[in-house]
Amino acid sequence: MAKKNIHLPADESELSEMIAQAKAPLCIQGGGSRGIAVDGHALGTSAMSGITLYEPGAMTLVAQAGTPVGEIEVALAAENQRLAFEPVDYRALMGTDGVPTIGGTMAANSSGPRRISVGAARDFLLGVRYVDGMGKIVKNGGRVMKNVTGYDLVKLMAGAHGTLGVLSEVSLKVLPCPEMEATLVLQGLEDEAAVGALARALGSPFEVSAAAHDPASCETMLRVEGFEDSVRYRIQELKALLGGEARVEENSTKRWAAWRDLNGFAQTGEDVWRVSCKPSDGPALAAKSGARAVRYDWAGGLIWLAATAGHDLRAVLGAYDGHATLVRGTGQPRFEPEAAGVARITAGLRARFDPRGLLNAGLMG
Repeated sequence: MAKKNIHLPADESELSEMIAQAKAPLCIQGGGSRGIAVDGHALGTSAMSGITLYEPGAMTLVAQAGTPVGEIEVALAAENQRLAFEPVDYRALMGTDGVPTIGGTMAANSSGPRRISVGAARDFLLGVRYVDGMGKIVKNGGRVMKNVTGYDLVKLMAGAHGTLGVLSEVSLKVLPCPEMEATLVLQGLEDEAAVGALARALGSPFEVSAAAHDPASCETMLRVEGFEDSVRYRIQELKALLGGEARVEENSTKRWAAWRDLNGFAQTGEDVWRVSCKPSDGPALAAKSGARAVRYDWAGGLIWLAATAGHDLRAVLGAYDGHATLVRGTGQPRFEPEAAGVARITAGLRARFDPRGLLNAGLMG
């Protein structure tokens, strides 16, 4: 849950001053919707809000870090555009009442089912402004894609969870909304067969934008988006390619929003883990986990597991090509412990960006 007595700087200058004058660790938050709270004085960005530039023709948008994602989505929808990376809304899963912000979304590199086709949130980040651990205001990138030399700070900040700097403004690439979207729902496949079907679909020329499997309902889902004639053609070709019992759902936006936000795992009281792995390893890892509930996304490359509270999932899974993140629960580190070489690189980066160790200390190891 979000902490009370949170300090909310009104602008970037005030944020810079607060960090520069800080004498103790800070718990950095966006809108408080993820329920992450480390030891330290709570410092949030939600008061630094507003879209500062939107150019629909150039498909670029600039917003202050505390701008609600919903506000951005409304502005984009008015121009028939969208955040193509489908940021996850964790409020139902985490039982929080905060508001997802664009800064928090980018700091977490929050990416939904469409990641397999368009890329992650960081791939849409064109530029950032942030305040480092010494209170220095830094700008990197701009409003167009370009090559960089030295640190690519734009990509570095995405997924750093506020441990290297506190985002104050982000520049984004946005994309047009498709004319149509539809989902092919295959019925009755066991996990291994389902992952195999998802792999065949992704390996086909039919441009799938989401590929997931729900063992609880034995439904295997393939989303297709684009111009109407193209969508209808590709859906039928996928149906012929994969065979078996299937149905087509048009206008399946609500289905994918509920899937993205893990509504089925909300209010269960169990720990929720997010496991990244090779898709072909997914079914074996899920079986080994002992989890009560399993969901496969990204064609099996992302597994969501609901397991008994306190379950040491990493010890149970053992060595594999991937990592596990504890999204909801206590008793285990949230992030996978880093290998020695990676840990040295990480420590070096933190020493450079936050030499006093103030920003979300301990969150990522």
